[in-house]
Amino acid sequence: MSEVRIVGGLWKRSKLPVADKPGLRPTPDRVRETLFNWLGQDLDGWRVLDAFAGSGALGFEAASRGASEVLLLERDRDLARSLQTSKTRLKAENLRVEQADAIAWMSRSAPGRFELVMLDPPFDGGLFEPAIKAAAPLLVAGGYLYVESPEPIEPAADLPLEAHRNGRAGSVHYALFRRNG
Repeated sequence: MSEVRIVGGLWKRSKLPVADKPGLRPTPDRVRETLFNWLGQDLDGWRVLDAFAGSGALGFEAASRGASEVLLLERDRDLARSLQTSKTRLKAENLRVEQADAIAWMSRSAPGRFELVMLDPPFDGGLFEPAIKAAAPLLVAGGYLYVESPEPIEPAADLPLEAHRNGRAGSVHYALFRRNG
């Protein structure tokens, strides 16, 4: 089992375990650092959804930087258990772990709940379009949608999202979109 470290905030340099599971690729430190530079270092009061949590690197990073509520969704039981163990170890009271299918959960969730939704689904599952479509309504006006993918992502034209920033690290493309008001 390898590890990934939290880059900033309250738990800076704390390590999270990364299970050896097919398709699990934690967001690299440099990419997380870039994302949170784009968003601002202080997420005080933000409600955040990490929809395909995996190692939890994105969600724990948001919680570490002051988000008031962070929800990690993970379908895999072992990964969800590991996320819960990390939550307990770090005493992350602002973070909740739920074992659930992310797209199904987002599809039935109330709209306008989150300032930030992060999507890093398995690259080979064909989940990008359905995940973006399910996530967009969950954002408050002006809220952000972060997506990682193996190729550049453009949301469907009928979604209320505009490109904000994007980058690439190796074979991973990452983009930040903003919900129109």
